[in-house]
Parts: sequence; structure tokens; C-alpha cells
Amino acid sequence: MTDQQDSDDRLTTRQTAERLGVKAETVYAYVSRGLLTRRRAPEGRGSTFDAREVEALARHSARRPQSSRPTPFTPLATGITLIERDRCYYRGVDTTVLATGYGYEEVADWLWTGGLTTGIRFRAPQEQLDAARACVAALPAHSATEDRLHAAVVGACAADPLRSDLTPAAVHATARALIAALVDAQPPLGPEPAPDAQLADRLWARLTAHAPTGAGVRALDAALVLLIDHDLAVSTLAARVAATARAHPYAVVLAGLGALDGPLHGAAAAPAHRMVAEVLDHGSAAAVVAGRIREQRGVPGLGHLLYPAEDPRATALFALLAEVPAAREPLGAAREVAAAAGRQRAAHANIDLALAVLTVSCGMRPEAGQAVFAVARTAGWIAHALEEYTEPAMRLRPSGAYRGPRPPRELP
Repeated sequence: MTDQQDSDDRLTTRQTAERLGVKAETVYAYVSRGLLTRRRAPEGRGSTFDAREVEALARHSARRPQSSRPTPFTPLATGITLIERDRCYYRGVDTTVLATGYGYEEVADWLWTGGLTTGIRFRAPQEQLDAARACVAALPAHSATEDRLHAAVVGACAADPLRSDLTPAAVHATARALIAALVDAQPPLGPEPAPDAQLADRLWARLTAHAPTGAGVRALDAALVLLIDHDLAVSTLAARVAATARAHPYAVVLAGLGALDGPLHGAAAAPAHRMVAEVLDHGSAAAVVAGRIREQRGVPGLGHLLYPAEDPRATALFALLAEVPAAREPLGAAREVAAAAGRQRAAHANIDLALAVLTVSCGMRPEAGQAVFAVARTAGWIAHALEEYTEPAMRLRPSGAYRGPRPPRELP
């Protein structure tokens, strides 16, 4: 195929939006869902799309029957998180205010129960913790962070014979023990904090060998609060689908962890960590950004479909990191990355870039951001499960739009 033929078979973003009858923002939402693939335009500005792929999606959309049954692509009623006017709210309260005023355990428990218990601490029964630790210890030495998180949930689940009790009070107790086991089952890298320490202190000891600082732990605790929930992200949808089948909380969390492991979701913080570290090594954000653009790898940690400006969670975390002396240079590197990437078009930091500054400045490994994300979001998945348990069972069962050959067919 000649270059001219290849060019003729590709559409601009505007042409694609017109053919599908949607806005340009929706086109990129289709990309994030895997419904369309994009390629950078030859001149380096904008994106192009395969005309045949666009046409197939347009025909499929036209055939899709209308239904009153909720599907993953239609709004689901929820009273947990609202994202509006570049702000994020849990039950009507600004998340950035919650993150600076309360600890993760306090906010999580309030989100589940509706009552605030000052100074609450999540602890797992010793039998459950022992089982979770045994599962984590049984993994190969090279196991990734997500492997150890999955193993901890499986161990905690196996040691809970009453796991299928879905009454609210039982789910609350299960959630507190599960989150504690998720953290405390991980091998510590530094000195163990006091037994009555808050969860952020205990997680710190599992993510870095650096001595904890008040400002550093506050930033980590705030990150946990900010990441508890973010409306119906794909991992939250997966958790709700499990809950609609009346899966117990451990299975709900495993469903969420499975979706969170995707490179476009919870695992997105690691590339941002490596980029910030690379900028610090090279001393030039412009060179690092230019290299990524040249190699068409993309610049991690920038932009969010739900926020035209900077992600408010990133803004709040950056403000707290400004109080961490070791974060001064990583924070500057992150700002330089956004400035370098934004020379020709707006580029705003998202929570992945803020997490990268936290993990780099505190001596954590690249995958530490995913661990923070997973522990934090577990509370959100539980909140959504509690909500879903009050809905009719099996309601999240969409019908597939069959595109295979029509019967009858001969046996192969």
C-alpha cells in the first residue's frame, strides 16, 4: 500500500467525531476504552484514525438496541462521588478538604457508615493476618507488587469463614480487617511502627526504607484519601459487577484489583515515576519530554478526561509535597515536565504525576504508586459494593450485540 493510499484511509479527529455523531472528547474516550486506535498525524499535530475502524464502530452504534436496563456505558445512580466543575466530592464534601483534615481510616469508615470516628484504626485479626502473610511469603522473590496484593486478599479471605455475610455491619468489619491485612501482610522495608499507628505509617514502612517524616506521612495519608474513589472508573465498575452477583467483599476487591492492574489505570503511576527520576538524572525535562514525543511513547502523568485543567487531586498533593524537603527537586521536575509538554498545547498534571513526586522523593520503588492506589481504592470498592448490595441482584448484565455469522451453520 502506498503512503497516499494509507493517508486516504485515515480520518482526522474532527472527521471521526462527525462520522460518529459525537464530540472530539468522546472520540478520545473511545480510544481509552479500546474501541478505537489512534495514530499521530504525519506532521506531528493531532491524531488520525482508521476509516474502516471508524465505520465499523458507527455501524455497531447504529445497531445497538435501546434498553432501560443499565449498562457499563449508561449512567448508574450512585451517592458516593461527584465530579463537577473541576472538583471531586465524596458525599458532597470536597475531597481536598477531607485529605487535609482527616486520616484515610477516618474518611473510609465515614464513607461506609455515614459516621465519623475520630482516630479509628483498622486492624486485622491475628489468624487472618497470619494467613495473608503466609500467602505473600509463598510467592517467588521476583513477584510484583500487584501479585503480593492479590495474595494478601486471598489469604485474608481464606481465614474468614463468615465472609459471605453481606449485612452492612458485617461488611464494615470485613473491610476494616481486609485493608489492614492488605498493608500489614506486606514485608516491611524499614522499622515497624507502633502497633496503634495509623495505616499510613504502616504502609510507609512497606514502601520505603527511608525514616518516616511527619510531612512525608501526611502526604502519603492525603494521597490515600484522594484516591479512595473517582466515580465509576473501570476497576470500580468491575467491583460493582461482582457485587451485583452478590460476591462477598474479598471477591469484590479481587475484581477491582484485576482491572486496576491495567497500564491505563492503577499501573500508570510507575511510568510517571521513572520519567521524573529520568529528569532528575538528566537535569533537563525538555530533553526527556522531547525524547518521549520522538519515540511516540507519550508523556505520562499529564491530562485527564474528566478535568480540562489540572487534576484537583494532583493540586492538593503537590501542595502537601511542597512541605516535604526531599520533594523539592522532584516537584520542580514534575512542573518542568508539564511546562515542556505544554509549549504547543495545554498540558496539566494528573494524580499519577503527583504520586510519582511522592514515590521518588520518599525513596520508594516505581511500583509503589500502584500499591498506594490499590490500598486507597479498596475503600471505594467496598463503598460501591455496599451500595450495590441494596440494588436488585444481577442488574448489571448487559446484552451483547452479536456480530458473528447467523445460524444455522454446519459443524466445523
